[in-house]
Amino acid sequence: MKDRDAIFATLCRLLEELFEIDPAQATLETTFRELDIDSIDAVDLVVRLHDLIGKRIPPDDFRRIETIGDVVAVVQRLSSE
Repeated sequence: MKDRDAIFATLCRLLEELFEIDPAQATLETTFRELDIDSIDAVDLVVRLHDLIGKRIPPDDFRRIETIGDVVAVVQRLSSE
């Protein structure tokens, strides 16, 4: 999964499945705080992303993630490695 738009669409689908967040609320600039996603929820999301891409998001990257765009960038980078 290397295409930014595909990653974003997948992330929006996961947000809807896991947290019942309307995909229309999500932009690359949307913060997880704005979506009321706490650190426990974020771990659930990271686990699902790991299942999808087959790679673990490094803890340093995980700590820096604030927006949906940050997640897209990390997944895109990991997918191309």
